[in-house]
Amino acid sequence: MTALAAELRALAPSCGPVRLVAVDGHAGSGKTTFTGRLAAALGGAPVVHLDDLATHAEPFGWTGRLREQVLEPLAAGRDAAYEVYDWTLRRFASTAALPSAPVVLVEGVGAGRRAVRPWLARVVWMELAAEDARRRGKERDGPALAEFWAGWARAETAHFAADPSRPYAATRVDGVTGRITPSTVGEPSTSP
Repeated sequence: MTALAAELRALAPSCGPVRLVAVDGHAGSGKTTFTGRLAAALGGAPVVHLDDLATHAEPFGWTGRLREQVLEPLAAGRDAAYEVYDWTLRRFASTAALPSAPVVLVEGVGAGRRAVRPWLARVVWMELAAEDARRRGKERDGPALAEFWAGWARAETAHFAADPSRPYAATRVDGVTGRITPSTVGEPSTSP
């Protein structure tokens, strides 16, 4: 993790003065856990969790909010603040501050999508098969969210079919072991 943190710090800025790094993968693949460890290795790098920007009605309809509330302020060299969706109340109910920093992490399904890639210094992909990730997520969330997972599986499959992130990941992480493996497959992480 220390080597990856050093590598990310050495990248050219991609969003104003910020090196914006996406951690993407299937729901349940370990993105949040890995991102927390990476943020700590980076000395407390700020993290945007895309679950805070997504909604029940638009699980992948967050790109405009991300651009306006996070990317544009960071690109201008300013701190950002974004509205946080409350999944229980089913509405945006609070605001999160996001300080500008040398490295900022964006974590969530679709973080490396086409609309975000021009702002990114790196895409990190959590390597875990969709069915294994879903099983892990269902175990984590319990039976109360079984209906949500059924709908989510369809939305995620459609999203990655239309806009895959994995081919653009310059760094891949084994979703089971957490081992970081440099990618030798795919295009550079900043390609459209």
